[in-house]
Amino acid sequence: MATLTIRLPDDKHNRLKAMARSKKMSVNKLIEEISTQTLAEFDCETRFRTLAASGDVKRGLELIDKLDATTHSN
Repeated sequence: MATLTIRLPDDKHNRLKAMARSKKMSVNKLIEEISTQTLAEFDCETRFRTLAASGDVKRGLELIDKLDATTHSN
C-alpha cells in the first residue's frame, strides 16, 4: 500500500475531518472512499468516450445512465 502526503488549506482539512467524523470513519478512509468514487466516474467516462468513438450509441447511453445513478446516489 502506498502513502500519499497532500497539502490542503486548513479550512478544507477541517471540513474533511468534520465530514469523516459525521460518517464515523477516519479521514484516511474518507479520502479512500472519495478517490474510489472519483476513479469509478473517470473509468465510466473513459468507457463512454471509447464507445462513443466507435459509434455504439446504445451502450454509451447506458453508461451515462450508470454514471448519473452513481453520481446522484451519494
